[in-house]
Amino acid sequence: MPYELPMRVRDGEQSTMEDAVPVDAVGRRIVCDEERATVRYVGTVTATKGMWLGVEWDNPERGKHDGSHQGVGYFTCRHPTGGSFVRPKKASFGVDYLTALRLRYEKEREGEEITISSRTLEMVGFQKLTKEQRVENLKEVALRHCEIWGTASGTEIRKTTPDVELLDLSQNLLSSWEALAAITEQLKELRTLQLGYNRLTVPSDSSTLTHAFPNLRVLALAGCAITWPEVLQCACMWPRVEELYLSENNITELQRPVDVLQSLTHLDLSNNSITSETLTEIGHLPRLVTLNLTNTGLTVIEFNDVPPGSKTAMFPALQKLSLMDNKIAEWRVVNELEKLASLVHLILQRNPVMDGERNPQTARQLVIARVGQLLQLTGSEIHSTDRRGAELDYIKTFGMQWLASGGHWEPEKNHPSADFTTQHPRYLTLIQKYGAPEESELKPEIPFALKNQLLTLTFVCPDDMDRKPIQKKLPCSMVVQKVKGLLHRLLKLPGAELRLSYTCSRMEGIEIEIDNDLKTMQFYSVEDGDSVLVRWS
Repeated sequence: MPYELPMRVRDGEQSTMEDAVPVDAVGRRIVCDEERATVRYVGTVTATKGMWLGVEWDNPERGKHDGSHQGVGYFTCRHPTGGSFVRPKKASFGVDYLTALRLRYEKEREGEEITISSRTLEMVGFQKLTKEQRVENLKEVALRHCEIWGTASGTEIRKTTPDVELLDLSQNLLSSWEALAAITEQLKELRTLQLGYNRLTVPSDSSTLTHAFPNLRVLALAGCAITWPEVLQCACMWPRVEELYLSENNITELQRPVDVLQSLTHLDLSNNSITSETLTEIGHLPRLVTLNLTNTGLTVIEFNDVPPGSKTAMFPALQKLSLMDNKIAEWRVVNELEKLASLVHLILQRNPVMDGERNPQTARQLVIARVGQLLQLTGSEIHSTDRRGAELDYIKTFGMQWLASGGHWEPEKNHPSADFTTQHPRYLTLIQKYGAPEESELKPEIPFALKNQLLTLTFVCPDDMDRKPIQKKLPCSMVVQKVKGLLHRLLKLPGAELRLSYTCSRMEGIEIEIDNDLKTMQFYSVEDGDSVLVRWS
């Protein structure tokens, strides 16, 4: 990571500068009492003396009004309490890029005080650069929170930091893409640019600034109050961008990118209020591998270009999808994810559809069974045994519905209703894979007391005598695949293929194979005190 030199404002210290204001002050960015704002007005205010700056705060809670005073409107704000009037002497218009660079990287004494615009700062934790770390040799430059407004240095940046590949200008006072371009056009090696929490006005013709970002691959614009149409308008400036981070912006309705963003592999739209119905507008990005939609208010996802059980043409390369902290409440949304041809890693926690199941493991199994190509779910690897157990349990759970809808054990008579196949689009595929559940498994459940009768069983590993026998109490109604899931955890064998059999005192010397994962332990007449033999490959 780039070396960052922290700064500290000393309490009570302010410059004694006059009320002079830059001629281009309107539209410029300032910082006042550690809060950033945009200047919307310069001049006098009714019933007061002297010069005022009318500002719109980034944090609207910092303001007092909408730009009006005593019935007179001086400027407008997005938020009704986003505006204030401040005296020029309290505002810092910042410094240029090279000044901030030298103050951060070229001071040699720990604790030395410096002045950036209106603020007296103290350098904290400074480490002198070695010869190899001289400014002109830097490849990563971190100038976060340095009050940079732009540059007035001509071509000096190119001479000072010619090899910079990563530049962090987050939380500065940049006010336009033109001001930024005056810096980056001199950094021909720039690959990664972090611009979080700046407010950049969109240029009237973005194509005129393409030369300033020729090799840019990674761009972070978190918290920049940018909209999706503005992203598309600016995107031609970044013809080679591959990773785009847009968290915490004003992105709501998505539109289809045309001739822009076609190289994107990673897109972060988290913490925006996205309209669910517009999500498919970005579904034609051909190289998008990772999509972060965390906390975006999504309720539905639909790929209506294909019927249930088919693969959509949308998001053809998408492998990793985060839907964490959304409002997805229906399993039909999870069914839609099965249509994504390349999806292998899904993050879905903290959605009503997951929280609605009493047992988190049950919810996990339902997702695994419904989305057949997943290899990871919420960061946890899905082993072949996990998938087999989840799919077998799914077949049994919804077997009665399958029969009631027109399903049948004989293939020529198996015609479940369209409603069933819409709710369970993978069910027919699963019974082709494992076979249909037997009729005995679909009978009404046995009485509660009998169902929950506990058996004390001893699990023995005859092929690994170093493992001590494990004794457990299990309900006789537990199906074999769930017993295997328990053993995977107890024996720490997450990916192994388990084979079970048992012996009992009534039939000494006889080992009975337990070979159907859908059957219960009671089906095999396993009794209290029996030993279950566990082998694996």
